[in-house]
Amino acid sequence: MRVMVTGSAGFIGGHVVEAVEAAGHDVVGLDVRTGADVRDAGVLDALLPGVDVVVHQAAKVGLGVDVSDLPDYASVNVYGTAVLLAAMARHGIERLVLASSMVIYGEGRYTCALHGEVRPGPRAVTDLEEGRFEPPCPRCGEPLTRAVIGEDARPDPRNAYATSKLAQEHLAANWARETGGSAAALRYHNVYGPRMPRDTPYAGVAAIFRSELEAGRAPKVFEDGHQTRDFVHVRDVARANLAAMSAAARPGELRAWNIASGTPHTVGELAAALAAERGGPEPQVTGAYRLGDVRHIVASPQRALTELGFLAGIGFEQGMKEFAWS
Repeated sequence: MRVMVTGSAGFIGGHVVEAVEAAGHDVVGLDVRTGADVRDAGVLDALLPGVDVVVHQAAKVGLGVDVSDLPDYASVNVYGTAVLLAAMARHGIERLVLASSMVIYGEGRYTCALHGEVRPGPRAVTDLEEGRFEPPCPRCGEPLTRAVIGEDARPDPRNAYATSKLAQEHLAANWARETGGSAAALRYHNVYGPRMPRDTPYAGVAAIFRSELEAGRAPKVFEDGHQTRDFVHVRDVARANLAAMSAAARPGELRAWNIASGTPHTVGELAAALAAERGGPEPQVTGAYRLGDVRHIVASPQRALTELGFLAGIGFEQGMKEFAWS
């Protein structure tokens, strides 16, 4: 197949290109770092002829700094995806693999002893200020037990990045319905690994911790360090893209999959693992918080296993040993 990879020079996109080429496919790369912008219809019209599938990784990532980032998230992620989909329709390309994200869920899935499954709203600033980080039951205020979240959960984006990723899914679903194309949305959980961006406010937490350790500083862990995430290695994510490219098509539909390791860890455990591998300093739990953050988000990887045959192969300990020095 001839495959266009947008964001081909980026962290995840570069690994996707390597996996796609290793599988014997031809790659057409598009990346703003090399002067090709996904928002440029003329560039797309020059590159898309002969392409069989588009793997769309190009995006502005991270939680963002403040509301001044809103125009960029809307321009790159939302408008850029719209321009790409319109170009794909012009050129009769019927297969899209979209890099989506677990951030569209907001808080994860919880159960209450009295009320069963619930989805808490945003945490109150007063609770965060006073160190009460666990979301209570939205109906009775009692403590909750976290559970895994599946792809059919109601979206509840809590920041500009999350909103833009959900908008990408909606646009891709519109494109699929109107053209008869098939869209695969891969909802990445916390991706880490070699070539991860560093020293930028848009970097992921793993990269931020590693940069602090490289500078001889203690990683600063927000809240109490017990917030839970699923950390999945970038090479596993690349394999998931390859699997989605060849998955059975669903004409006229968008189908979503969680791309996760299936083994959650706390942010505190992440910091401790990296610090131990590099010989310190020990992480510092600060109690600070960011309003756009959620407390727990843990995925069910079952649908990806059943439908894509995807199972993450790089465990947390192995991945952290490599990442600490990559």
